[in-house]
Amino acid sequence: MRLLLPLLALLFVVADHSFAQTSAIFKPDSIKKELNAIRIQSFPKIDGVLNEPEWQLAPLSPSFTQVEPHQGQPAVSQTLVKVMYNKQNLYIGAFMKDSLGKKAIRATDFKRDFDWRSHDVLNIGFDGFNDQRNSMSFATNPYGVQRDYLGFDALYFDIDWDALWKVRTTRTDSGWYAEIQIPWQTLRYKKDIDSIQHWGINIYRSRRASNELSAFSPFPRAYSASRMDYAGLLKNIQPPPPSSNIRIQPYVLGIDDRYNGTAPLKEDKQKLKVGGDIKWAINPNTVLDITANTDFAQADADLRVNNSTRFSVFFPEKRQFFLENASLFSPGVQQATDGSGGQMQTQPFFSRSIGLDDAGTPIPIIGGGRFVHRSVKQNYGALVMRQNSSEGSPVTDFFVGRYSRNLGAQSRFGGLLSVKNSSLSTNITGTVDGFFRIGAAQSFNSMLTFTNTSAGNKQGVSGFVQYVNNTNHYKIWVTQSVVTKDYDPQMGFISRKDVIGTTPGINWYYRGRWLPFKKFIRAFEPGVMPEFYFQASTGKYIEQSLYLWPFWLNLQNGGYLGYSISPVMQRLTEPFQPLGVTITPGTYRYLVQEAWAGTDPSKVISLIATYRWGEYYDGHMRSSSIKLQIAPIPHISILAQFNRNHLAQVGDLAGTKNVDLYIIQGRFALNPRLQLIGFYQNNSLDHTQAYNIRFSWEYKPLSFLYLIYNHRAISDPLRFVKQSEDHVMAKISYLRQL
Repeated sequence: MRLLLPLLALLFVVADHSFAQTSAIFKPDSIKKELNAIRIQSFPKIDGVLNEPEWQLAPLSPSFTQVEPHQGQPAVSQTLVKVMYNKQNLYIGAFMKDSLGKKAIRATDFKRDFDWRSHDVLNIGFDGFNDQRNSMSFATNPYGVQRDYLGFDALYFDIDWDALWKVRTTRTDSGWYAEIQIPWQTLRYKKDIDSIQHWGINIYRSRRASNELSAFSPFPRAYSASRMDYAGLLKNIQPPPPSSNIRIQPYVLGIDDRYNGTAPLKEDKQKLKVGGDIKWAINPNTVLDITANTDFAQADADLRVNNSTRFSVFFPEKRQFFLENASLFSPGVQQATDGSGGQMQTQPFFSRSIGLDDAGTPIPIIGGGRFVHRSVKQNYGALVMRQNSSEGSPVTDFFVGRYSRNLGAQSRFGGLLSVKNSSLSTNITGTVDGFFRIGAAQSFNSMLTFTNTSAGNKQGVSGFVQYVNNTNHYKIWVTQSVVTKDYDPQMGFISRKDVIGTTPGINWYYRGRWLPFKKFIRAFEPGVMPEFYFQASTGKYIEQSLYLWPFWLNLQNGGYLGYSISPVMQRLTEPFQPLGVTITPGTYRYLVQEAWAGTDPSKVISLIATYRWGEYYDGHMRSSSIKLQIAPIPHISILAQFNRNHLAQVGDLAGTKNVDLYIIQGRFALNPRLQLIGFYQNNSLDHTQAYNIRFSWEYKPLSFLYLIYNHRAISDPLRFVKQSEDHVMAKISYLRQL
């Protein structure tokens, strides 16, 4: 601790000096960039060619400006955008100029909601209410793969929201074209009858060959394009008055389950299942979703993780019904992708608590509904679900209610109530939370939540306060959290209980004149991320981790190199069993080092590798992880992962032990709508093997045919266990928008 404070102070002084030398954060321009739309009577063919005469009449967008790597400079590779509309659709035509033509195009797969860091991207974000808080974003790559998401205050995102829209692209020797059609029914905007509207709009383009990010309306590189206060204006559009529209999506599913082995616990069965969803956009601000006999057979299966820490692993939600509007129901705190904020994670509601057990095994859902209202002043919603009985679990009802009130430009406060009720117990969680943005760079985030469980009559409390100061040159944060011993959000997620945590830190982003090899290195980004934990029930000091990142380089091509060193203190109050070994209670002090490397993720071959070595409790552990992606063409993408934990003299382990996890994933696509996807994983920790094969055909927008095969096997000769299960599923869904 005595060394930590001077380090934090030194980095702050250096960062502040760097900030003073060059203006990092600029305010939104009072004179907005404008893009004018024209009205047409025809219905252009969406083929990515832009050869209709109407496209020649539409005015061009202003020149784009760099966000990366040289903020504020004109874009090297320019982007030209036009907008048209008729009574049914909004049309966007774009030409992404490139002097290298097809040779410069980068795309690694045909996955919907693809990783934008490994593709050339065109992204259009609309603020139909012009409130500078909400955005609907539609993105594509040069092969017409779709990516869409909702943003709220550039803080909460519904990344897996899937909208009904269409895009086609073409690739030429001078760049690539995109032609986009978005039905008015998909968009959300003000109800101004027979009036000309002006929407907030921002458009960005990522050219991966040079790792250049440019925007129609520039914004600081520390922020995202979803900061709609930096957006320009889409002018002169006259959409039809928003009307109630309904989307109906029924499905039929056939299942064949087979079980084999030394001690089969289940019987073979075949069944036919029918159900579906209804989405009713009551008005531009309000949506009602109803689901019956809910099914998620097509959802991506969880990949295994061998956890060597004492804390819970967070598996993301992958089921489409729960992903939509998830941001409204998800106040909480978690570590950001850049490591800031600390490892403490608290989320009073997490949808994976519905329809899945602790092992991720599906539990049948009878049905339910979700009501959501969003407006300039307030947001509120409710989610009600009924889960069927399963092995050891009775029929269970779930309720979540949420209200939040917008304050000022980008602040809000709110509350959340969740109830889980069954014949065994009732669990209630109540939460109040607030987010307050202070100027462009600084913010406070806070939450206080209470739980009551009727079984055992237990009550618990959790809360946090987080301060963040984020600029182009540094990011400073302090997170203070507390979780009592009996805090039990059965519809939420908590990474650790019975703790009082303090996690300050700073990342420094340096791109100044002293940076060497600027042709290859974009930024030097060291950091300090300490974490301190006391046991809430006793007040004892139980954990200390001083994460020091003296070396981190972000490369011009999107790769990186890094090194960290972490002195650790762990005081175990009860036995701990990581990776099949047992460690007794006591105080342990050790040193861990880690090296990181990543290559350009948009290349045909890309690699991410980490290597961790040093002491581990009373022994030693070396951990290595390798991810290798091979994408010779975007239609074929193969990802191989290997993780090994080598333990020596740890706990009750007298010698050494290797715990290995192998995963290989493949995606083979004829086009973005016809794909074959699969994975295989083998885990030596519990002697399991599993593979999943899924054929997907989007035969019309958001209507699918799926053929799925799942296999899982356990083979442990030491325990005389050999079991397997096989599941074959065929599912067809049909979407009709009324």
